Amino acid sequence: MGRLRFLNAGESHGPALTAIIEGIPSNLKVSSEYINKELLRRQSGYGRGGRMKIEKDRVEILSGVRFGYTLGSPITLMVKNKDWENWKDIMAVEGQPVEKREIFNPRPGHADLSGGIKYGFYDLRNVLERASARETTTRVAVGAVCKQLLEDVGIKIGSYVVSIGDISVRDEIEGIPLEERFERAEKSEVRTPFPEEDEKFKKLIDLAREEGESLGGIFEVFATGVPVGLGSYVQWDRRLDGRIAQAMMSIQAMKGVEIGEGFKLAEKFGSQAHDEIFYDPKKGFYHKTNRAGGIEGGMTNGEPIIVRVAMKPIPTLMKKKSLKSVNIKTKEPFLAAKERSDVTAVPAAAVVGEAMLAFVLTDAILEKFGNDNWLEIKERIKKYREYTRQF
Repeated sequence: MGRLRFLNAGESHGPALTAIIEGIPSNLKVSSEYINKELLRRQSGYGRGGRMKIEKDRVEILSGVRFGYTLGSPITLMVKNKDWENWKDIMAVEGQPVEKREIFNPRPGHADLSGGIKYGFYDLRNVLERASARETTTRVAVGAVCKQLLEDVGIKIGSYVVSIGDISVRDEIEGIPLEERFERAEKSEVRTPFPEEDEKFKKLIDLAREEGESLGGIFEVFATGVPVGLGSYVQWDRRLDGRIAQAMMSIQAMKGVEIGEGFKLAEKFGSQAHDEIFYDPKKGFYHKTNRAGGIEGGMTNGEPIIVRVAMKPIPTLMKKKSLKSVNIKTKEPFLAAKERSDVTAVPAAAVVGEAMLAFVLTDAILEKFGNDNWLEIKERIKKYREYTRQF
């Protein structure tokens, strides 16, 4: 693996969420405004729940940046939870538990039961507060720092929603350039490349809300301008597609990842599955197709990286639809129900996917070209791009 890493901390209803990034080189221009725009994108999307009406996430950069440029030392990011005011007693660091607010009923599809057993908690709030997707707030903040680094060397990351529930636009997006798909999706309330078709998605989401249901879906994340040779074939844990898949699957509620055409390739003959190689004196080696999704042999091949991710429906359902479960203390059966939740968070999950891809690619860039000074690294990348064109 490369030289970049981050740790994040904080509970869903605690005072704040924090992250420390180690390995970002010095002299990279970083903007808190840029990070805040990414945080806002994560909170958007039709079908979000009541929490998004409370929180207006904004980052505070506490270390590692001076006068807008990184110092090469660890960067500390903090996002305060506005809802903390309503949870001070329940989530107090010291004192006694508020008994009436303890949770003994594990929800199917959540980390509640397994986490309670693993860590020895009967009050399952100790599990759900950290297992919550609220944790992705700091991932998006970290990813925003990484995006600023990548964009400085011509690498652009974006995403769009392919499907929500059983409504899909996968066939319709064929032939539309990736960056155009992204630009269109930014104008859509459900982040598909077809904002003019939002109403059919919104009707499905509204129906799910009325029925007390939730919806999953599929989104795609891409990166353009990626140089050849990031990642490696020499060890299993250095293969870039494996690193990307792990990063995507680490996002709450994700259940499947494809690179390029993924599972469709399994249905084809070999002559139909692989991307033929061509050469042009001006641009060097290239492919006319991109079925591999920009990665071959665990390394980037110069084509855009395309990652497709499947998100399951959110397991926290409303009162009308309740799943069977068993109280962790009494062992008595009950019907799980919860009031405040998203109906769907696929549009937001796509933004988190962008952040994770940005982190993995930044790690790979620094692994191949890195030292302590971003100005020197940029020169190396520029020379390497010339080298690959002339190879």
